[in-house]
Amino acid sequence: MPSVAERILRDHIVDGSWGGEIGIRIDQTLTQDATGTLAYLQFEAIGIERVRTELSVSYVDHNTLQTGFENADDHLFLQTIADHYGVLFSRPGNGICHQIHLERFAVPGKSLLGSDSHTPTSGGVGMIAIGAGGLDVAAAMAGEPFYFNTPSIFGIRLIGALRPPSSAKDVILYILKQLTVKGGLGKILEYYGPGVKTLSVPERGTIANMGAETGATTSIFPSDETTRSFMEEQGRVRDWTPVKSDGVYEEGMDINLSEIEPMIAMPHSPDNVVPVSELEGKRIDQVCIGSCTNSSLRDLMTVARILKGKRVHPDVSLTISPGSKGVYETLARTGALADLIAAGARILEAACGPCIGMGQSPPSKGVSLRTFNRNFEGRSGTKDAEVYLVSPETAAFSAITGRITVPRAVSVDLPKQIVDDSGIIRPTFKKSIRRGPNIAPLPVSDPMPSIVEGRVLIRLGDNITTDHIMPAGAKILPLRSNIPKISNYVFHQIDPDFPKRARTYGGGFILAGENYGQGSSREHAALAPMYLGIRAVLAKSFARIHRANLINFGVAPLEFAEPSDYEKIKEGDALKIDMESLQITNLGIPLRCPLTKRQREILMSGGLLNFIKKMGGRGVGQR
Repeated sequence: MPSVAERILRDHIVDGSWGGEIGIRIDQTLTQDATGTLAYLQFEAIGIERVRTELSVSYVDHNTLQTGFENADDHLFLQTIADHYGVLFSRPGNGICHQIHLERFAVPGKSLLGSDSHTPTSGGVGMIAIGAGGLDVAAAMAGEPFYFNTPSIFGIRLIGALRPPSSAKDVILYILKQLTVKGGLGKILEYYGPGVKTLSVPERGTIANMGAETGATTSIFPSDETTRSFMEEQGRVRDWTPVKSDGVYEEGMDINLSEIEPMIAMPHSPDNVVPVSELEGKRIDQVCIGSCTNSSLRDLMTVARILKGKRVHPDVSLTISPGSKGVYETLARTGALADLIAAGARILEAACGPCIGMGQSPPSKGVSLRTFNRNFEGRSGTKDAEVYLVSPETAAFSAITGRITVPRAVSVDLPKQIVDDSGIIRPTFKKSIRRGPNIAPLPVSDPMPSIVEGRVLIRLGDNITTDHIMPAGAKILPLRSNIPKISNYVFHQIDPDFPKRARTYGGGFILAGENYGQGSSREHAALAPMYLGIRAVLAKSFARIHRANLINFGVAPLEFAEPSDYEKIKEGDALKIDMESLQITNLGIPLRCPLTKRQREILMSGGLLNFIKKMGGRGVGQR
């Protein structure tokens, strides 16, 4: 019997064969508003009358601060285009896409492709759920397969049971400490063993969610009786099916849950992890609880229990973001919300909020504890802030003391969560598509020439994130529908003059170290540089999603055949690259660009949209 992941993938392969590049059938898609506007513009450009998936959902959870017309216009565009093409629409305030999808739509044994890197959250119910760029999701909605190299299955055997106050967040932080932010590349993390049954589905979702930080293709748990109980509580037991494995894996590790202690990720990387006890007593300024990682009913009821009858420290600002409307309403009806308010917590709407820099930036040089999944430098909106990642338990106790505090065990009786789908709008196929003035035409690259010349416009180190390339935050996120405007912010945190330099030289090259493009799936980090004339990125290695996004937009992801050759190039150097022989001809430096025949055709066509059009609208999956 194969692993859970292999069984589901093999059942979905429609092109290629196991061991090489595979194209899988996509049953469901999800988008969110920071990536969704482009995804639907791209879907529109493909020219399909209706989505061809079993289910597609458009969520609004990122750009919910309406400080100008841009976000409100984008929301109307997303709602009306969803109605036009047959997509469900989750209204602003209905909740965070991954929390809602786990609760209301995820199905064991099915496949999900989402334009957000934390789509693997739905792996908590035994689903193959993969994050990708918006163009890949648009193609999937048009009925195209999703292509990627066959991953290895990394088995994580769980034994024992968590001992409060340790929780699921501490498990995934421990795993990140072991694997690092590069350790999951080319892998699916699959959880098995007797410890799995001790974890609820929301806890499994937390672990699967943050597996994205290891670079893994996805994470997955089996579908068992615990899964069935969760789906029964959600009123959709009809969607449940058991999915199990025999526990034989190519590689893996063992974790004794009973030995896990409260953990904390220090600035500025999710894998910079130590036990909370090592930092106990450090003064803090802010605590933010929520995000798609830790905003479930289980998480927030635990926080409410800890804060009940207590007061937030006078020097600390505490914010709480419920994960879904159902979680929010349940907190209100049980009285837990009143306990949070009485303690001095600031209750935010059910949305991503501070996690993507949409408000609640810490003070200058502030120390912020967050239950989120990323603590990259500047992501919070304050470049010199120290952001730490912790569990809800550690966050709540620390909010009371005003210092990083090892949590204590608490007992929580979980109520049945209210099921409320009133924030989900089903399509009528009658609305006219509304486009605001901020929605600019979709830029498309020219075909790739055989010889590419230009200057090295910037020289970067290892682990450059998509936040470094294309920042988020309340100032920049509203421009996600307007590539000409948002391109002015490429590398804004590292080198604000980069866009001007790119325009002055008519484009050029980016030089980087290892794991270039780690982090979110935002394709703007590939599309905006392409708009500025970038035709190739030279790096020691690439993160999976960003590499695919570069290819999709006609930007060559070139790797050094000898990583040490990176040292021979400096910013400002003029390069001449032969795309046939893969050499920097004027320096005699060999390159590599491992592409399948399909990927090479896409790259040389100038991107996936050009390629699909060249195929006469049939696309790669219908050849």
